[in-house]
Amino acid sequence: MTGILIIDDDAKLTSLLVDYLQTDGFSAHVRSEGAPGIVAALSGDYAIVVLDVMMPHMNGLEVLRRIRQQSTIPVVMLTARGDDVDRIAGLELGADDYVPKPCTPRELAARIRAILRRTQAVQPGALGDALVSGNLRMWPAQRRAEWLGDTLKLTSTEFNLLEVLLRNVGRPVSKNELSERALSRPLTRHDRNIDVHVSSIRRKLGALADGRSPIQAVHRLGYQLLKE
Repeated sequence: MTGILIIDDDAKLTSLLVDYLQTDGFSAHVRSEGAPGIVAALSGDYAIVVLDVMMPHMNGLEVLRRIRQQSTIPVVMLTARGDDVDRIAGLELGADDYVPKPCTPRELAARIRAILRRTQAVQPGALGDALVSGNLRMWPAQRRAEWLGDTLKLTSTEFNLLEVLLRNVGRPVSKNELSERALSRPLTRHDRNIDVHVSSIRRKLGALADGRSPIQAVHRLGYQLLKE
């Protein structure tokens, strides 16, 4: 069974989530504090982490920062409903998605499946066909990407977004299409998820020789990967 790690000190909620996820075919385990949660997240025993922002001793944002120093394991943040500050901070630190609290186990399971649907589509041992445009090269089957010959360290969602842009290189892709194809959910009103992820990808790619970003915002349309 696919292993899910829940890092959250809310015993009532985590018990509910574990029961639902295990009934839904997952193997779910809980760590109630940040430090042991980090160790478990980096153990290689789990396919995805569900991480609460508000925890004692070490908050979820610091936990995420430390996980991202060593791993690109998918992370779904649990944030207070309407708390845009924590939500955006989590995305900027490398969270793949977020679910506002209070959440239902069904909603969380749907988000988890949407992320794992792409990350577990890997075919070990086979490179598959590469997608190439200029200095960017991606192997979707291996979830591997290179820029200027160097490996790009992308989160699961960043990889999905960049793949969609590369498959549509030279033409704008709407934010709603990016959300549907990269996150498997429609874009909601005031949702800055796509903007924050694209900003992170831009930082990792750097600038072209003329100083422009390889990914350009197209007014009222979305984003476009420039054809080199």
